[in-house]
Amino acid sequence: MILIVDDKQENIFSLEKTLQLKGFHTDSALSGEEALKKCLKKDYALIILDVQMPGMDGYEVAETLSGIKRTKDIPIIFLSAVNREKQYITKGYESGGIDYITKPVDPDILLLKVKTFYRLYEQTSELQRMQEVLRTEIRHRKQAQSELSDKLEELKVTMEALPQLAFTTDSEGEVDYVNEQWFRYAPDKSSWPTLHPQDLHVFEDWKLQLENLQPLEKEVRLLECNSQIYRYHLVKIVPVTLGADGTRWVGIMTDIDERKLLEKKKDEFLSVASHELKTPLTSIKAFSEIALRAMKDLTTHKAYGYVSKVQDQSEKLNSLVQDLLDISRMENGGLKVNMQEVDLEEIIHQAMESTLMTNQHRPLHIERTGDAFAKPVLADPLRIEQVLSNYLSNAVKYAPDSDSVIVHSTVDENFLTIEVRDNGIGIPQQKIPYVFDKFFRVQDASARFQGLGLGLHICKEIIAQHGGACGVESKVGQGSVFYFTLPISR
Repeated sequence: MILIVDDKQENIFSLEKTLQLKGFHTDSALSGEEALKKCLKKDYALIILDVQMPGMDGYEVAETLSGIKRTKDIPIIFLSAVNREKQYITKGYESGGIDYITKPVDPDILLLKVKTFYRLYEQTSELQRMQEVLRTEIRHRKQAQSELSDKLEELKVTMEALPQLAFTTDSEGEVDYVNEQWFRYAPDKSSWPTLHPQDLHVFEDWKLQLENLQPLEKEVRLLECNSQIYRYHLVKIVPVTLGADGTRWVGIMTDIDERKLLEKKKDEFLSVASHELKTPLTSIKAFSEIALRAMKDLTTHKAYGYVSKVQDQSEKLNSLVQDLLDISRMENGGLKVNMQEVDLEEIIHQAMESTLMTNQHRPLHIERTGDAFAKPVLADPLRIEQVLSNYLSNAVKYAPDSDSVIVHSTVDENFLTIEVRDNGIGIPQQKIPYVFDKFFRVQDASARFQGLGLGLHICKEIIAQHGGACGVESKVGQGSVFYFTLPISR
């Protein structure tokens, strides 16, 4: 908007019509005092100011406006019909004007000057706006940098307080920060801790796959500088993407040596205990069978029932001891599979019959559904039957109010799948990821049903050695579906 200041209304009217015809918005003031008040309330792109006015003349108005921060940058064009001498024109420029026009005014010249100064004012305003935006951006960036610096300092203090080895690397895998714990296993920041000869490949393999941005989680043995003893550590290295700045990596090495030692002692105990239990248990089973055969004519006698219970319990104990032996073999790398071509239909049939024989005390029905296996499959028959028997016994055990179990199978191009479905108590959703873990048992079910929590873990290891995978789907109160897959060809 353009402000026209003149003490004569006819002059204002003439200028307004000239400017409005060219699309300019105008405002007017009949005195210098009124012009000052309006300038303090509104924003103007240009002021056309008459020099000769009663009260405050044009020079005084211009000087006043140039001393106010809000109005000092508004361009002013002086108009004068009397003061045409050089000294007055000079005074106009000195008081803050940017041009001086004498009357009578040539409309074309006035319009050219107005357009020029109006455009300059718009450009200046835009520059000021951009400068303000830049100042705001700089202020925000400085604040963000300060906050980031504080966070980095906080992170550094946190990492220094960690009992683990903590470090960061650049996108090439070169270490650029380490905490104090690092120097227990490395002489300086640029050197990686010394690995056990059998673990030397771990960091090298990780560096070769940096572009895949896959996190690393491995157990390695690090050589402690002072003791020269290798200690087990769990290494976790994860990528942190920084947008245009690339990817960095953050790593933690946690000392698990004591835990590994305890696990070793536990495994040794399980191995010794299971082997020591096996000998007397075999004798108990043998003598109970001999006693039952000797008492075949006394089946109604109480003693026969007692011996029968001894035999049943010894079978259960034998199953537990067998699980312990399998776990011990797995830990020592001794659980092997004897691969051969087998008829899976026959194995399934044997597992179903064995389960029915074991549960003669209840009216159990096991239904076979799905695709039949017409061709032999490469597998260990004893181990696959062990997995199926475990699935079936669990289906019966954890479904005490149901007498129906389904064995379902499917075959696709590369894999076959065998499922065991029950209508039992089910498994809570949050517990499903852990059911195949060693010694894991669902807390609610562990109080009602016997077991060590080893059977499913052994099944998982057996199937893994066959190149397949185990899984489960379950809902509380609606039953479970345990399944495993086997490759059809190798």
